[in-house]
Amino acid sequence: MKRLIASTLTHVLFLSLLLFFPLLPLLVALAFWRIRFLLDYPKTLMSIWRHLQAMREGPALHYFSDVMGRISQVPQAMGGSCVQCGNCCMNKRCMFLQPIEDSRFQCGIYHSPLRRFSNCGSFPLNAYDIERYECPSYFVIQVLPAAPESVAKVL
Repeated sequence: MKRLIASTLTHVLFLSLLLFFPLLPLLVALAFWRIRFLLDYPKTLMSIWRHLQAMREGPALHYFSDVMGRISQVPQAMGGSCVQCGNCCMNKRCMFLQPIEDSRFQCGIYHSPLRRFSNCGSFPLNAYDIERYECPSYFVIQVLPAAPESVAKVL
């Protein structure tokens, strides 16, 4: 049932975005106070289209089913840290991702309060996230349960 709700919400989101597609550069400029999204309207539309295509490959469904609903199995422990490779940003197709230096990237809306309503803060949620985006730095730490006989020896 939760999967059906997540799928329905994903379809509603995409239909809404497609309906308002010509207005999205204006809405994004207003939401994030970035005039650059309006100054180069055709380029922004292309970026938004690429962003939407990447979202259709799974991040939107992932948000509604795993992030918002927290129904996936979250590993007990994660290791690593961000190296700013940009892979987790929909394989470098996020319209807000900005190159900085030496094949490194940063989020152009990182400090926006609206960012917390996205997938961005949830990466990596599970091993699938790490594998999907070929993350070079995060990993799942396998936590093995203690064997009953080893606990008895300690006591």
